[in-house]
Amino acid sequence: MTQPPSIPPEYPEPTGGPAHPDAAQVPPGRPPVPGPRQPHIPPQEPPYPQPPQYPTAAPQPPQYPTAAAQPPPYPAGPQPPQYPGAGPAPHYPSAPQPQPPYPHAAAAPPSPYPQTSAVPPPASPLHPHHIDTARGRVHVSSRQRHTDATAFGNLLLHLPNFLCSLIVVALVSLVLGDFGLLVILVWLASGALVFHRPTESALARHLLRLRYPTPQERATLEPVWREVTARAGVEGRAYELWVEDSDSLNAVAAAGHIVGVTSFALNRLPNGELAAVMAHELGHHVGGHAWSGLLGHWYALPGRIAWRLLRAVTGFLFHVSRAFSCLGVAFFGLCVGGIAFATISTLYGLPLLLLGMPYALAAVGRRSELRADRHAAALGFAPMLAAVLEKLHQQEQETEQARLAAAGQGGGEPPKEKAASRLLSSHPDYHTRLHHLQEYLQPAR
Repeated sequence: MTQPPSIPPEYPEPTGGPAHPDAAQVPPGRPPVPGPRQPHIPPQEPPYPQPPQYPTAAPQPPQYPTAAAQPPPYPAGPQPPQYPGAGPAPHYPSAPQPQPPYPHAAAAPPSPYPQTSAVPPPASPLHPHHIDTARGRVHVSSRQRHTDATAFGNLLLHLPNFLCSLIVVALVSLVLGDFGLLVILVWLASGALVFHRPTESALARHLLRLRYPTPQERATLEPVWREVTARAGVEGRAYELWVEDSDSLNAVAAAGHIVGVTSFALNRLPNGELAAVMAHELGHHVGGHAWSGLLGHWYALPGRIAWRLLRAVTGFLFHVSRAFSCLGVAFFGLCVGGIAFATISTLYGLPLLLLGMPYALAAVGRRSELRADRHAAALGFAPMLAAVLEKLHQQEQETEQARLAAAGQGGGEPPKEKAASRLLSSHPDYHTRLHHLQEYLQPAR
């Protein structure tokens, strides 16, 4: 039996509307009415929702400011207070500059040397050359004095003068007869008066023009002298301090116990520089320069007196001979020449040595000054002594300029010292003395 073809079951249409636009609308709840057969159309799959459309280009990142953000300002720390000295100095009205009295007068050239700060006064403890004189225990050396080579040389160089003086005293003693030998002995023993204190005092007052210091001057001198002698290990009370009223920078060591300074050195120098001056004079005493020089001068005194008398008599006879024209002068020259030749021959040329003695004694004196400088420098007064020598050099230059101005030669160059004057000088020049102090002025390594 033939089966009718199977009819697929009817699927309900979705509620949202007909599945196809040509399909008949069937009201709901009513069975479908069979109608003419429609060709079979396979069911179509329901359309799926399309995915959302995204932009093909990648989204641009948000635009940020290119410059880095500045950090927020923080409050600064408290400012230090402004002091009056930190700011600019207030401007004060300057006093009007004084006009030169003459318009054509040229202004003074500026000084080529740098301006230095003001130096404290000499009596001030702030002065660079001030020393402390407060000292406790003092060590005194067992050897207070000695005789160095310059003292021996001084005595040897005075030996010809001593022999000439002995001849003069012997000639004078011949006149006295039996007392002649006593006169010679007394004169030989008179050299001991150099160390006699009353004789020294008379010598200081009448020959050197010194005086005793006042209480105020002694209050200045004694502490300085105590410091000097303490450093040297010398008994300071064995010496006497004297003062010379003078406006020049100078000091003196004489006889066996005299130490004198000028009032200028006492009042114008700092106590350190005054100590350097006194240490220099102490060096003359310790080395034997003072007593040997005075002793030689004392024994040469009769010969010097005789020499001066001989020069005076010779000068008088020369003026008398000029009254008799050239013949009288020639006769006088022959007489003097004959006497001189006989004297030189009799004394084996000893008088010729007297012509070179002043130069030799001056050379020994210059050497003794350098030794005294070395003594002061060894005690620690080298810088002070150099300052004193500088002041002494300036004072000598001012004195020379004043002398030239008084002679009407001001404004020109001072004349150079002659070679003979330098050889007869008893003190070395400033540059030589400063050169010998260099080893004490250099800092210790």
